[in-house]
Amino acid sequence: MSEKSLLPEGYAKFLADVKARIQAAQVRAGFSVNRELIVLCWYLGREIVERQKRLGWGASVIERLSFDLQRSFPGIGGFSTRNIWRMRAFYLAYAELTQKLPQAVAELAGEKLPHVVAEIPWGQNILILEKIKDSKKRFWYAQKTLQNGWSRAVLWHHIDTHLYERQTKTDKMTNFGRTLPSPQSDLALEMIKDPYNFDFLTVAEKAHERDLERGLVEHIRKFLLELGMGFSFVGSQVPLKVENQDFYLDLLFYHLKLRCYIILELKMTEFQPEFAGKMNFYLSAV
Repeated sequence: MSEKSLLPEGYAKFLADVKARIQAAQVRAGFSVNRELIVLCWYLGREIVERQKRLGWGASVIERLSFDLQRSFPGIGGFSTRNIWRMRAFYLAYAELTQKLPQAVAELAGEKLPHVVAEIPWGQNILILEKIKDSKKRFWYAQKTLQNGWSRAVLWHHIDTHLYERQTKTDKMTNFGRTLPSPQSDLALEMIKDPYNFDFLTVAEKAHERDLERGLVEHIRKFLLELGMGFSFVGSQVPLKVENQDFYLDLLFYHLKLRCYIILELKMTEFQPEFAGKMNFYLSAV
């Protein structure tokens, strides 16, 4: 029996179409432009799904497709069997979402796919795809990755610390989205994530505010990641003189996007009304 007779119906034409698509992507973008790569992954995933539904192709066709593509394009990575399965899963993960959120869909190179997933790298897309099962949550992390330019490591940090659950919880508890303009509303929500994740600290249970401050400063990189995009650390115990009296700010930051200072006053006790008065005084002085 010849090799061709073992192939499913329509496979030869499908392979030729895929190869032509790859060559076209190479010509337009040298195959290194992220958007072209994502569009290609979307196209390949969609075509596999549709042919499996229409022509009854089995799982073995993906292994064969991987072999043929790697043989035809030996200098290009990304066509392993595992990665082609990922392309199929990538399409299925967002196909239904494109119908629910038509305003978020972009048409690129003749393909309709969510704008945000087309703009972030394949590595970040795969991390979101494999670590998160809920489609709404996937779309949220993709949006945040695009907005903040998260690397794969930073994205994994936020997934691992359940940023979505912590931030969306505060969204339901406040009216910031309705009463503040963007980006102030986004910053206000980020500032009251519930709870902040400070697992990287090793302070004792009976530690004082200064111990907490010292721990945060020692782990400033992780602390800034937890605060969110745009925070620049100015200093700790920053002196502030008002009418010949000296005051000291526990932690002072500058937000690059909002162009404003942000003060953190650390307390390791239950909230007291006078804390708010002290903070308002600091804000006015700064």
